[in-house]
Amino acid sequence: MSNESDSDAIFKALAHRRRREILDMLKDAPRTTGSLCEAFTDMDRCTVMQHLKVLEEADLVIAKKDGRERWNHLNSLPIKQIHDRWISAYAGHALSILDQLKKDLED
Repeated sequence: MSNESDSDAIFKALAHRRRREILDMLKDAPRTTGSLCEAFTDMDRCTVMQHLKVLEEADLVIAKKDGRERWNHLNSLPIKQIHDRWISAYAGHALSILDQLKKDLED
């Protein structure tokens, strides 16, 4: 992660449920903006585009134009960097505490 403002943008992007849903939809394959808009019938196209913009600014989505279509691709590298920086370090500590608790209970 290059700096704190990058991680702030990633956390901001991940904070909204709809943006996480968009990322989930992009896990298996890229999707056009039109197909994403069709998937969210309760939001208008402008709102979906605003969510995509936040995801692009956080580098979580890479958009490529192909003719008249705009294809949105998931970039999972920033999520991995968040995991490596924040989650994995704390998960290791939590596992060691659970391991010690298990040993104490067995004794």
